[in-house]
Amino acid sequence: MPDFFIVGHPKCGTTALHQMLRTHPQIHMPLKEPRFFAQELRSRYRRLGPRRLPETQIDYLRLFAAAGPDQLAGEASPQYLRSLTAAERIAAAQPSARIIAILREPASFLRSFHLQAVHNNVETQTDFAKAIRLEPARRAGRRIPLLSQAPQALFYSEHVRYVEQLRRFHAAFPAEQVLVLIYDDLRADNEGTVRRVLRFLGVEEQVKIELIQTERLRAVRSPALYRLGIAASLARRRLFGGAPRRERRSSLWHRLVYREQDPPDEELMRELRVRFKPEVVALSEYLGRDLVTEWGYDALG
Repeated sequence: MPDFFIVGHPKCGTTALHQMLRTHPQIHMPLKEPRFFAQELRSRYRRLGPRRLPETQIDYLRLFAAAGPDQLAGEASPQYLRSLTAAERIAAAQPSARIIAILREPASFLRSFHLQAVHNNVETQTDFAKAIRLEPARRAGRRIPLLSQAPQALFYSEHVRYVEQLRRFHAAFPAEQVLVLIYDDLRADNEGTVRRVLRFLGVEEQVKIELIQTERLRAVRSPALYRLGIAASLARRRLFGGAPRRERRSSLWHRLVYREQDPPDEELMRELRVRFKPEVVALSEYLGRDLVTEWGYDALG
């Protein structure tokens, strides 16, 4: 079983942290997001995913079989933090596991998550404000995109129940086995934050680590063309088999399908921050850190 888990959130630096940690000689990390301990949040269209995820414990353990005797095995599935069952299931399988969670200012997090959901073809509503307002209908089983792999991912407010999510892991693990990071720290001091993680894991801290910042996503200009490209890739895989490959698209294709992100809608961002301020206040008290001020929520009144 893995010795440590990066449990989330997505769009909070989990991919960059995974990529940096896997370069450490004392750490073995296989594919990202096997989601083995959050079965309820896995795709309902398993065969359409980019790879076949492990279904049995034997399959899951095979992911870590290549770990050397002097290496820690690690796993990163950002869905675990949101899962109602992952904390207990991980603790039952590996009670000594180290847990790493990363949190981000709620409005910025959801805006970035929505953009990623559009890229993943989970969300077809490209307007962030409209997507947020669709949540009640989607909870009732309506307006869910046909190819949405995990409809629960579109319940945006569920992602921001930070204190409830952390309590599940603190209930399952001793406090010294849980590290909670703030996304702003990772962005402001990439190296220092990674060194802190290495100390937490008990591996050599001074090893040279290639620092990584993931690329900024572009917005999808044409959802229809974007889905057409995905359908073509899936059809090619079904016909010819093999793992998906990153295909080179013409510059014309990119201009037709993608565009630069719009600046944030400040009115919407303020609306969301007012809505989520009680959660930020509770999180500040829970962590003993004034995130209300750090994230600018004190200016909301």
